[in-house]
Amino acid sequence: MDNMKLAELLFPHIKITAEQYRNEVFPHRQLPEGAMVTRFAPSPTGFLHIGGVFTSLVNERCAHQSGGVFLLRIEDTDKKREHEGGISAIMSGLEGFGITFDEGELPGGEKGSYGPYTQSRRGLIYQAFCKELVEKGLAYPCFCTEEELDEIRKRQERDKALPGYHGEYAKCRNLSYEQIEENIKAGKSYVMRLRSPGKPGGRIKYKDVIKGQIEMDENIVDIVLLKSDGIPTYHFAHAVDDSLMGTTHVIRGDEWVPSVNIHLQLFHVLGMKPPKYAHVPPIMKEEDGSKRKLSKRKDPEAAVSYFSEEGYPKEGVIEYLLTLANSGYEDWRRANRELPYTDYKFRLDKMGQSGALFDLKKLHSVSSEVISRFTAQRVCDDAIAWAEKYDKELYSCLARDREYTAKIFAIDRGGKKPRKDIAKWSDIRGYCAYFFDELMHEGREELEMDAQLQKQVLGEYLKVYDPCDDKDTWFAKMKEICPRLGFAPEVKEFKAAEPGTYKGHVGDVSAVVRAAITGRKNTPDLHAIMNLLGSEKCINRMNKYIENL
Repeated sequence: MDNMKLAELLFPHIKITAEQYRNEVFPHRQLPEGAMVTRFAPSPTGFLHIGGVFTSLVNERCAHQSGGVFLLRIEDTDKKREHEGGISAIMSGLEGFGITFDEGELPGGEKGSYGPYTQSRRGLIYQAFCKELVEKGLAYPCFCTEEELDEIRKRQERDKALPGYHGEYAKCRNLSYEQIEENIKAGKSYVMRLRSPGKPGGRIKYKDVIKGQIEMDENIVDIVLLKSDGIPTYHFAHAVDDSLMGTTHVIRGDEWVPSVNIHLQLFHVLGMKPPKYAHVPPIMKEEDGSKRKLSKRKDPEAAVSYFSEEGYPKEGVIEYLLTLANSGYEDWRRANRELPYTDYKFRLDKMGQSGALFDLKKLHSVSSEVISRFTAQRVCDDAIAWAEKYDKELYSCLARDREYTAKIFAIDRGGKKPRKDIAKWSDIRGYCAYFFDELMHEGREELEMDAQLQKQVLGEYLKVYDPCDDKDTWFAKMKEICPRLGFAPEVKEFKAAEPGTYKGHVGDVSAVVRAAITGRKNTPDLHAIMNLLGSEKCINRMNKYIENL
């Protein structure tokens, strides 16, 4: 068959050749040695899975720490799955975690010299490469109907043969030029298929950057390259785009491992150098003693919207994801508490090969550590911003007097051992409710002390309370009233005494004052809390507490 003549019959409208796209339209990138070009390539479904954030973070770190390029490519060739506003939802989700791109369809417009970065706008490019494959005898039109394809599948089941369009089951593989021309003139719909050079029983090997050496069957299926509307399949678009955009490393979920034989074959027939592949293990969840993939249907934490609604700061989530990505990250962070995570040298070959277990308790711990290093003003601003969106009553309290609110979060903040009461902004309500009269009733805890004894403690304390006292004087007065109440002024003294000698110690006395002022058994520095609340409010609360006992 005259392949050149067939290519012209199928693609008469294609004037720019594949060779021109390779060398003129998309020239090779000029980057430093070792620089990595990676990409995040979502479909516009509108749902951003935490696994997508995880994979995009790995891509971003590899690109930026190597002096390379991180690009966003929109893979919208499957129009059936597309959701209106899907891309903007994904973009805002990633932006919320501080993950930024150098190129792509970005909020301010397209950026970069290798676009369009949306696949639906690159149709002529894919068709030019398909035309080249036809010229080489490596692609052909297939006119099989759905009914015919279904019959082929049934026949393969009966024959117990490998499923797919290949070998004797590939009805259109050897059509003559005249047959093809006649079908086209008759208006028959067709797709373009690869004439796979793979041989039955053939094997391929490749080295995965994360998983190591992998061996699999060679692809023998004549896969579809272009659908009947001229839109490419994922496989074909992926190979063309990653070649032209200069992608050095394809870092993606390990559900794509079985497709590597197809992708490597496509790079081979296109005459293009394949990128290195690194397949990221899935994020898992433990359930009933076994592991399963985190599911967007079963697990609320699978959606990034969960982290916004709960109020996890982006730094907390990123820090946690990095502990999943590289086992050495936690040790590095302990030794470098003040450095940004971008100073950590991330390594693909240090990623685990099995699924990383997503643990909300661990996320809580990591995030509370992150927030403990925030300034009081940062906590104030972020908490108010979160509350404005998700808790209007709390927002009205926090935003009423921002200076007062900032002082709340300044208590016990800073120093070598800052408190870690807050892991997410939804914790704020419980953390600071007692600073606002309208929220004071929330989370109240009862002391396990005789009511009459509590009244005596507060009665004695009110006699010596002076709002002008510094912390040392304030605590000295707390000790001063202990003997009169039958309490030991020192904890050590209480522990050393015979049982029954004392009713308790100074800590128990201060616990009564704390309960009266805050309604809690455990709070940050009580002296600082009382100073911020003011003497009038403190006295009123202690008197009211006595009345209610």
